[in-house]
Amino acid sequence: MKNSAASRMRLFAMFRKESLQILRDPSSIAIAFVMPVVLLLLFGYGVSLDARHIPLAVVVEQPDANTASLVGAFQRSEYFKLQTFTHIQTAQHAFDRREVFAIVWLRNDFNKRLMTQGNAPIGVIVNGVDANQARITEGYIQGVWQSWLISHAQSQGVKLSLPVALDARIWFNAAVRSRDFLVPGLIAVIMTLIGAMLTSMVVAREWERGTMEALMVTPIRINELVIGKLVPYFVLGMGGMLLSVVMALWLFDVPLRGSFWALTAASALFMLVALGMGLLISVIAKNQFVAGQVSIIITFLPAFLLSGFIFQINSMPEVIQVITHIIPARYYVAILQTLFLAGDVWPIILGNSAALVVMMVFFLGLARRKMHKRLEP
Repeated sequence: MKNSAASRMRLFAMFRKESLQILRDPSSIAIAFVMPVVLLLLFGYGVSLDARHIPLAVVVEQPDANTASLVGAFQRSEYFKLQTFTHIQTAQHAFDRREVFAIVWLRNDFNKRLMTQGNAPIGVIVNGVDANQARITEGYIQGVWQSWLISHAQSQGVKLSLPVALDARIWFNAAVRSRDFLVPGLIAVIMTLIGAMLTSMVVAREWERGTMEALMVTPIRINELVIGKLVPYFVLGMGGMLLSVVMALWLFDVPLRGSFWALTAASALFMLVALGMGLLISVIAKNQFVAGQVSIIITFLPAFLLSGFIFQINSMPEVIQVITHIIPARYYVAILQTLFLAGDVWPIILGNSAALVVMMVFFLGLARRKMHKRLEP
């Protein structure tokens, strides 16, 4: 009983020490609460993967009712911002100056071939510098052209025969807003920064200031030291997570179709993984600057690039896909996107949570093993 009471007192003393340290250090508060706001505002409003209002040049060499109808179809599309030209050379000059991203060319025999032969070609030139944008633009142009063909055939009293009738339905993100995809993934990047960056400097700061030696001569045990240091930062990280979720729901109108408690549990699990990684870095580095740089390189950058937050993992080379399995953020991003956009899909949630449990045990166990109450390892 006496040992248990003494242990609780030592733990409480460590909680109080680290909590006071957090309150006295404005950078910790900034990383936990200011940084999520800044990142969410930047990515929520400043980054968009949506292809809207693409500058499009339409060259009409011989205006008539059919070309006017087709130009009107492009004008009514929300995906294009139209500029009309009468000569292809003028449109190409605008294309070269990057004033337009694509050109639709209706030659002077368009109407004649449409009415007599029924196979009037349309010239399409697309800027291929951005390959993804080029593919999207080409698909939008084909969609407008196909819709206009059906409408034109109906106006002529002719049934347009198509070999395949496409009935497209988009699940989980019906509005096709990239914001609904980016903001949940950004929470994983934010929590990686909060957990790993803050914790990576905890023990390193103790070594730099010489207070680690003072801790070593106290009766506190290593387990109590680890728990006492992690719990305040765990609370701080969960607070940052709640702030991010509130902003996602109320500011960016991202739906949360799954359970809030499942989200909280998965976030707590991932936060423990991030804290374990940060603590391991700090134990090995013993220098705040080095620990901070290492935490960015091995936690933030992989979470940003290899977690599926922006870039689809299935589109990566196979070797890189294998590497992503050791990135904890990969599993948390999958959970976040499922809970926000699809709902409680338990096979995905539980499977990825199991991977996070393994990583949590590994990083916290390794960090605990590397911590000793002596000056030399």
